[in-house]
Parts: sequence; structure tokens; C-alpha cells
Amino acid sequence: MTEYGAQAIGIANLAMDGTVLDTWYPHPELVTDNQFKAPKSLHRGGHRAQEPLTNIVSGTVRLGAQDLSNNMLKLVTLDEDRRVEQVAVHTTIADLRAEPIDAHDVYLRLHLLSHRLVKPHELNMDGAVERLANVVWTNKGPCTPENFESVRTNLRSRGLIHVYSIDRLPRMVDYVVPSGVHIAEAERVRLGAYLAPGTVVQREGFVSYNSGSLGAARIEGRLSSAVVLGQGTHLELSASVLAGRHKTGSRIPVTIGEHCTFGVASGVIGLSLGDHCTIGANVILEPDTKVWDVDAEQLVRAAELQGRSKMRVAHEPGRAEPVVRAKL
Repeated sequence: MTEYGAQAIGIANLAMDGTVLDTWYPHPELVTDNQFKAPKSLHRGGHRAQEPLTNIVSGTVRLGAQDLSNNMLKLVTLDEDRRVEQVAVHTTIADLRAEPIDAHDVYLRLHLLSHRLVKPHELNMDGAVERLANVVWTNKGPCTPENFESVRTNLRSRGLIHVYSIDRLPRMVDYVVPSGVHIAEAERVRLGAYLAPGTVVQREGFVSYNSGSLGAARIEGRLSSAVVLGQGTHLELSASVLAGRHKTGSRIPVTIGEHCTFGVASGVIGLSLGDHCTIGANVILEPDTKVWDVDAEQLVRAAELQGRSKMRVAHEPGRAEPVVRAKL
């Protein structure tokens, strides 16, 4: 995990009861201790404005007008139709190795990932989703699910309202559009996805937060959180790579190497693979799945394939179990 911290100025949508619906950070940055800067409106321990701070504490504070550009200041408003207040905030994360402390903290980490400032597995995302509220995501902005039908009536005065989803995590493209990628369906890529330049997410592909591609990849299947794909890897239609879970519920990271291919409706659950691997159509591998190892001439648990490169696992005539063969 990275030893850096992070900071950013953003615009948060707050419900009338103070619930954080989302926070948008247009320019997040990684920083070390001696790079943290206080907003002009803060004077902690006698530090002058914009002087580097020491003994950084993670947290979020509201900002005054003097800390904002004119464009950002225009976004600070009360949306009575949505019953939401938009406020400017400054969020600090002292150490990305520590767990998130609140929703602002989580949103900053999600932005760092989608801006490609940190890679999946390089920061702590334990308990991240649990710190987010369930939100009605609309083309007019995020809303609370409670009493949404009356909110919908208010918003109809602005034109047709579209509800994209009711979920804790929003679409990535509403906050970050990384360069050099293709995404066929915006709803299927969550904020916090890391997509390397050259990556294509097809219409049926899905990429969760804290997961994605480290090089140009083609994704027609599903990536759970805590999964990364290497350069040149291709998930065909309905293929899946899913990370297992600790007893605490947090995901166990899974890495798929470079130039791997997953056939239609294939997948691995809780297993990492090396480079140049092929998983044949309809083959699903879990750690306890039995496979026939041609080289060993015996049945082995799929867990023994962990991290192996240059292999092909596929169904073959004459064997009930998938067969693993070395690739030349």
C-alpha cells in the first residue's frame, strides 16, 4: 500500500439531516507530510495561510468563499427541489494505508483511483461501502430515497427526470472521465474503477470500485472489487473474476496477469493467475475446484494453480473435471 496521504477541495451534496450523498473532487492530489497545505480559511496552531502543516489529522472541513475559484463558488447553493445543500469542503487523508473514516474520505479515495493517481490494492478500502449512504442517482443530482416521490414532483418542473439507480456507489463518468478508454454502458463502471489507457469495457462488461485494468484490456465480463487485470487480458461475454472475502467481509485482492483470456461464461473466484493463461468457456475455478493436471497426472485443487503462468484450463472429452495443460 502507498505511504502517501491525499487532499482535495470538493463539492458535497448534503441531505437536510446532514447525510453525505456524494462529494465531487475535481483535482485530487497525493501528498506527503510536508506537502499538505491548509485552506486560507483555516489557521491551525498559528500556521499562516497555505503554509505546509505537520501532525496532519484526517478529516473534512467546510470552506469559505476565499478558498474557492469563481466556478467552484457558483456550485455552493441550496437546491430546494432536491432538498439538498451543496457545500464546499476540504478533505484530508493523512495515510492511505488507514481505513476510511467517513463518506468524504471514501469519495476522495474513489476519485484517486479513477483519476489513476493510485492503483487498486495500493490503498485501504476496508469498510468503504458501509460508510456511504444509499442514494437515488438522477440526472438532476443525488437524492435521498426517503420521500423521493415528492422530490420527483418538485424536479419535474425542470423537465423529465431520469433515475439511473438506487445504490451506494455512482457511475464513474459522472465524476471522472479518464483518457484513452471506451465504455459502452456508463452504468456498468462504478466510481473508483481504475481503467488504464486503451481499455475497452463492452456493453455487458462491469467494473466495480477498487478494481480494473493495469494495461489496455478488453472487458465483456464482470470484475468485482479488489480485482486487477494485466495488459492485453480479455474477459469474454459473461466471464467473471471475483475476489474472495475475509471473515471480516473485506475483499482478498486478486491479480490476473498479462495476455490472459477468459472464455464465454468462464471465471475464477478467489484465485490469482500469472501471464498468458487461458480459461476455457464455461470453466469456473474456485480454490477447492478439482482439475486434472496433465503434467502431474493427478487431480489437484485449483488453489495449486495460484499465480501460475502459461497454462490452459478447459473442458476436454473424456474427463468430467476441467483439464489444465501447460502452454508452450
